[in-house]
Amino acid sequence: MSISRRTVMAATGALAFGSLIGAAGSGRLHLASNVYPWGTFYGREGKDFNKSMDAGLAEVAAAGLDGFEPIIGSPQQIDTMIAMLGKHGLEMRSFYVNSSLHTADEAKRSIEQIVAIGRKAREAGTRIIVTNPNPIKWGGTENKDDAMLRTQARALDELGGRLAEMGITLSYHFHDPEFRAGAREFHHMMCGTDARLVTLCLDAHWVYRGTGNSAVAVMDVVRLYGPRISELHLRQSRNHVWTEAFEEGDIDYPALAEHLRKLGVRPHVVLEQAVESGSPRTMNALEAHRKGVAYARKVFADFA
Repeated sequence: MSISRRTVMAATGALAFGSLIGAAGSGRLHLASNVYPWGTFYGREGKDFNKSMDAGLAEVAAAGLDGFEPIIGSPQQIDTMIAMLGKHGLEMRSFYVNSSLHTADEAKRSIEQIVAIGRKAREAGTRIIVTNPNPIKWGGTENKDDAMLRTQARALDELGGRLAEMGITLSYHFHDPEFRAGAREFHHMMCGTDARLVTLCLDAHWVYRGTGNSAVAVMDVVRLYGPRISELHLRQSRNHVWTEAFEEGDIDYPALAEHLRKLGVRPHVVLEQAVESGSPRTMNALEAHRKGVAYARKVFADFA
């Protein structure tokens, strides 16, 4: 990809905004929550968070959160989401969008869709777009080959450059499949892309789970790619099973926070404490998030 000086300068500005996104305002850490954990809590009670979004967002605000990271699929969703969030005093500094980037035709479609969404979201104050490129097929175990990985990396660079020109940071997300086969997909998305255009949404627990429940691997990723981290997704487990609230557990988040502080990196912090089969069942979504918010504000206080 040929990168213009304008794109480089825009990317530098977007990165700077992303690294300092929690610093604006009253001096308190801006703490957001992703939609995913709320869906898991509501789901185990037989409810659909998306069908009761207004009441759900009231709980998000009541938990002490400042922002909400939804999944957006089209530009038309932006106005509706912003109106609902505004009603509850919540910001949308970031959102998650799906993409398919490992083949040329799918990459072209995904890039155009995300750019269109980004153009609309930019007007609403969004500064980070998070995407996790789809696997070859959902639920499968097939790995992308080298040609697919190269295509995907080039597509991320193109997408990151186009978003940077409108002042938005692209943040690459992953799950545990990207750590199969020597973590070749994850590492190539880092090593095969331009750090000025593609930043990292570090979901520490997917690193932990994808590497066979290794807290050592989590910190290795932070040491390797710490300066590129624009966003953190926070989830904890105890004995490898997700806890109800974000708290002390298998991953040493205070050590992670300290390492980022020493690097001078201040990512956007997003709580994503979901529940799964085997998780304790002692709290509802509001109670669990209130507890998690208190712990996150303690651990990441220096990010404010």
